[in-house]
Amino acid sequence: MRSSGFVAASLVGVVVCGLAVPSAAAASAGATSHIAQALSARPSPAKGVRLTLPAPSGRYATGESSFRLVDDERTDPWVPGQPYRELMISVFYPSAHTGGRPFTHQFPPAVATAFGTAVEQSVELPAGLVNWAATTTHSVRDAVPAPGRFPVVLYSPGAGDPRDWNVSLAEDLASRGFVVVTVDHTGEAPAVQFPDGHVVGNEPLMTAWASAIENGTTPALLTKVMAARTADTELVLDRLTSLPTRLTRIMDVHRIGMFGQSGGGFTAAQAMYDDPRIKAGVNMDGTLEYTSEPDGTHLSEVALHGLDRPFLLMGNSSAADGSDVHHEPSWASFWRNQRGWKADVTLNDSVHASFTDAKPLLPQLAGRVPVEKLDAAVGKVDPHLAVAANRALVASFFNRFLKDCDDRLLDGGASPYPITFVR
Repeated sequence: MRSSGFVAASLVGVVVCGLAVPSAAAASAGATSHIAQALSARPSPAKGVRLTLPAPSGRYATGESSFRLVDDERTDPWVPGQPYRELMISVFYPSAHTGGRPFTHQFPPAVATAFGTAVEQSVELPAGLVNWAATTTHSVRDAVPAPGRFPVVLYSPGAGDPRDWNVSLAEDLASRGFVVVTVDHTGEAPAVQFPDGHVVGNEPLMTAWASAIENGTTPALLTKVMAARTADTELVLDRLTSLPTRLTRIMDVHRIGMFGQSGGGFTAAQAMYDDPRIKAGVNMDGTLEYTSEPDGTHLSEVALHGLDRPFLLMGNSSAADGSDVHHEPSWASFWRNQRGWKADVTLNDSVHASFTDAKPLLPQLAGRVPVEKLDAAVGKVDPHLAVAANRALVASFFNRFLKDCDDRLLDGGASPYPITFVR
């Protein structure tokens, strides 16, 4: 049985390698110390290895703008006593030119420290080996947008991951003519940093997870997590037209898609089920049920009823927890009930984290980290081929269903990529 692609990896102390469920004691210990350790003094990051994201492959340069969104009508589910819900989003978009201006950084400083520490603990890297704050994107902050109107695609990260943990894919879509909005689900990732400098961690949710493990109430907690995520998605959809005019004038809000990895893939599916504004969606290796070990006992509404719009499943191939419609119970249920277009594609020699920035970044540590440790973390598939396959599949899907431009990649014929279509 594959580990849940829903439960936050950082909630259980495993950010990169998938979602093993710990003992209640281990989870509780992480809940009380994780953020404090992450934000405490560490070896100077300036001495760490600088990792590099692959360049986008499309015709456009890309810009990035970030915004704080506030929902005054919803109390925060994870911050006790906070009568409002606040989110951070980043918007990656096609730019006419970037004029040699500096690129943005992948992570804000506090996120680089907290999430970087979590990744190091997960993969058992030496503390300070990587300078997580040094990685840059290929986007210029607030660059002049390219002329035209482009479909909008939302990205939801894996539960416990920051919105910045799939920048490579977001930038690539933007370079191909999409406006991509990445969403932080505040209170899940080890840190979310806001414009005024304040940082929100995930201690309350980690404590709740430890209690749920001990009391056998994980389905109820995971239902609450997903309800918060879908409400976050609704807030973002509602606020798209309230963003600055330089961005709203290039957004075609009648052509909206959504994709996500792990819990974000679940979020994309469930948000589509709840909100008809989302026309097409992609789930990269996320279960569709409310259990820590998917067994078909707590299926979501979208798994039980399917969708009437196009949806793409992208799964990993690991022997221990590979996901496809024949092995993942919630995917099998969704497949039977899906009424819109559907496809199930497996990335060969992959694992759960092969669909995140872990895949292009961590292999750069070869020679410093044992190869077997890297393979366990991000799979054996060649990182360049994996990145190219993920980009091609997601772009092909959204081109087909948001731009009416079909390259036939998803028809399932011969492919230059290491993928297998599941029938």
